Amino acid sequence: MEKVLCDGYTLCYAEQGQGEPIVLLHGYCGSSEYWDKVVPLLSDKYRVIVPDLRGHGHSDAPLGAYSIEQMADDVMKLLDELKIDKVTLFGHSLGGYITLSFTQRYASRLNGFGLIHSTGFPDSDEAKEKRLNAISTIQSEGITTFIDGMVPGLFTPENAESNPEFIQKVKEIGYQTPPQGAAGVALAMRERPDRRDVISASVLPILLVAGEKDKLIPAEKTFTVDKPNVTQAVIAGAGHMSMFEAPEELAKVMKAYLENISSAADKK
Repeated sequence: MEKVLCDGYTLCYAEQGQGEPIVLLHGYCGSSEYWDKVVPLLSDKYRVIVPDLRGHGHSDAPLGAYSIEQMADDVMKLLDELKIDKVTLFGHSLGGYITLSFTQRYASRLNGFGLIHSTGFPDSDEAKEKRLNAISTIQSEGITTFIDGMVPGLFTPENAESNPEFIQKVKEIGYQTPPQGAAGVALAMRERPDRRDVISASVLPILLVAGEKDKLIPAEKTFTVDKPNVTQAVIAGAGHMSMFEAPEELAKVMKAYLENISSAADKK
């Protein structure tokens, strides 16, 4: 992986392909490896950049609470380091929260953005309590116990049973998450504001992707806006992890959206 410095901390990333740049942001306790099945399907036409977010994977994990804004700033600094003026930004789950923060403050750097199994809603009171419980588990029982408890629920029961290798792979990625990173990001997610207005106010092309059977972020939490610049897509049979459960279908949806952006740009 390549490395850049953000606020004195190392941010690691990989890239593949040539063409218009796109950035894929992974979910909580994931890494750039979440996108391993999708990147080859996109990199034939696009320059695909996949970072390990702050506190995850090979990137540094400073101690203390993080903020979603801070993590979005990391993405901005990565673009600056790579001398990329504009990208299309896609965020899975946590990555979607970061994408909305980025859009709110740096929309001029975007050709468009997509939320993959993510939402503009803030944490509910119940979810905020679960964040604190997660931190408690991580600190008292360790990251392995926390990941073992979290990962199966990301998939549909059918996909978990028929593809146990998916569960194992996502667990192995999760085990690599530094405990202080997992705790710091849990606090960031807990404190994030309601950003549904970012989606409703944006004039950029927007892609909203939901899993048909996603129990964590159901479609109604993702599809908060219905207007001409918004493309909504449901991945049939998928839970929260379509990049594992249905990578070809997810890539097909993303490519169609990207091609629409290119067509609209060509007409200008």
